[in-house]
Amino acid sequence: MLFDGHAYCIPPLDGNGEFASPEQLRRHLQQAIAAHYQPPLRSRDGAPGDNGALMDMSNWPSLDSLKEASFRIARNGRFEWTVDGEDYFKQYFPPSVIDMQYPADRLVAEMDYAGVGKALLHRVPYLGIGNEFIAECVRRFPDRLTGLAHAEEWLVQSEPEQSIAKIDKAVNKGGLSGIQFLPAQMNHYNLNDSWDSPEFQPFWDGIADLKIPVFFTLKERADPKQDSYLNEVKTLLRWMERYPDMTVVLTHGIQWRLFVEGDRLVFPEEAWAPFDNPNLHLQLMFPIALGNVWEYPMLEVRPTIEECVKRIGADRLIWGTDMPIVMRFWTYRQNIDMFVEHCDFLSAQEMDAIMGGTIARIIGVDC
Repeated sequence: MLFDGHAYCIPPLDGNGEFASPEQLRRHLQQAIAAHYQPPLRSRDGAPGDNGALMDMSNWPSLDSLKEASFRIARNGRFEWTVDGEDYFKQYFPPSVIDMQYPADRLVAEMDYAGVGKALLHRVPYLGIGNEFIAECVRRFPDRLTGLAHAEEWLVQSEPEQSIAKIDKAVNKGGLSGIQFLPAQMNHYNLNDSWDSPEFQPFWDGIADLKIPVFFTLKERADPKQDSYLNEVKTLLRWMERYPDMTVVLTHGIQWRLFVEGDRLVFPEEAWAPFDNPNLHLQLMFPIALGNVWEYPMLEVRPTIEECVKRIGADRLIWGTDMPIVMRFWTYRQNIDMFVEHCDFLSAQEMDAIMGGTIARIIGVDC
């Protein structure tokens, strides 16, 4: 069975996403859209725009850097804003996300069409912070969907007990299967601390007691971006030394875009260092990161896949897609065929592990 290790369901983005107000969700969206590499375009003629109209790019991690630009959630996968009487947009979602939401039945319909049996729902605050929405998606399709819990990263240091309780409830009452933690979200609130500092220990001790897998999304938190990412990798190493028995997943991959050199990916040894820990797993998600760099079937990353199998092992590798967002580049079926049809160096056992067996084992479901 194919098990997509990284997919999304999305609540209506013109609502509040379980923030205190729609305005809070809109601010997170504006920062995410402004910082994203998708090109800003002028609405009337498609001419290049400027992300600087949305945000002071010299301080891109902080919500304080946002500018007034009549930023708004449009339709057909677009976000729009107005500067000096001109309308601009960014195509963040594929146009098929017509009404700027993606409920569970739509994801399951795409899974049916592509032949995907199960999917694990991931989290990012600009697509909503509510655990109840994800839990309801799982309740609607218990044989098809599983989901990750989330607590606001910018609150766990100051409110560890409340944050632990939120995850506990989502897992033990809501039926979710692990926690996703995104350290870069702290920078939106000007919190630049390392997430393994002593102030975070009460939270992480509480999560360790729950005995659930932790899914870390490590991204750059400052400039220069590659150095910032590698510093996050060092933090992960220290964190795993403190919690050596916890099951850990590095989502999305090794920040592939930061390591493009010509027609290949080149990584420093520091990027591989955490995988000496046998409890660390890696998601292989190339199309969502590099779909505007290399064409299907992206043979340029084949050496990287081979290196991951050699260094880490297929039993610690996870296929994921980022559905539905990845459809701005590739179809669901192409995401599958990139591995199934174009990675003939994988044995049947290795293919089964990557395409579903590893993630099923981590979260304890049949595949």
